[in-house]
Amino acid sequence: MSSLESRRRSDPRSRRRPVLRLVLVALGAVLVFLLGIAFARTLDDRPSTGADQTIVRTLTPRPQEAPGRTVTVTVTAQNP
Repeated sequence: MSSLESRRRSDPRSRRRPVLRLVLVALGAVLVFLLGIAFARTLDDRPSTGADQTIVRTLTPRPQEAPGRTVTVTVTAQNP
């Protein structure tokens, strides 16, 4: 067998590999796309937590009594 014949025999294999690689990349891209759609649909189908609810409560102050004792504190500053 000459080197020319061996090159001709290897050509179909080398031509198939890029095509096979392209097909595998395309199938991988389609698979990732479909998984993304499935994930998005799952997020949309989950149960809602309900509508927002605002509760307004008015607190009435408790009656205060007069203090029993008042203390005054005086502080003087000393200048050095």
